[in-house]
Amino acid sequence: MATARHIFHHAVLSALIRFSDGKPRPPERFRRKLALWQQTNGEGRLVQKVPERAFSPPSEFALRMGDFSSEGVVVMMSNITWRIDCTLHFEIVEEPAPGMVRVLTSFTGNDELLHLAPDMASAQAWMARNAHGGLRLEIVGETPSEGRDAA
Repeated sequence: MATARHIFHHAVLSALIRFSDGKPRPPERFRRKLALWQQTNGEGRLVQKVPERAFSPPSEFALRMGDFSSEGVVVMMSNITWRIDCTLHFEIVEEPAPGMVRVLTSFTGNDELLHLAPDMASAQAWMARNAHGGLRLEIVGETPSEGRDAA
């Protein structure tokens, strides 16, 4: 297990990240307790890193928890944002394989992952179905640092 700070500095965009508060999962019959537990235990894909700036909160990163789509078109993306001073435990579960393709956009000067495709044809097909401005493609393994900053 790692800290939120470690994830911010070492995980690449599109990595699958698990987070946990260390407490055991409640039984299914305790619906409210289970719903609360799920807020601090789960996994998502790293979609954005926002560095600290003057007069802003500490650095943070966002995990995509799921997409809601209709007829193959994404209509809503569910993200959760964690600050690097968060006390939860994090773990890099899976990194994207070389050759996969990230569909990215830029928001306030920070890259945001919209989709991770297995290949270029799939990425282009996703882009054709999901209209967004300023999209760009990035092949995993072809970027100089793959997002790994010095700690």
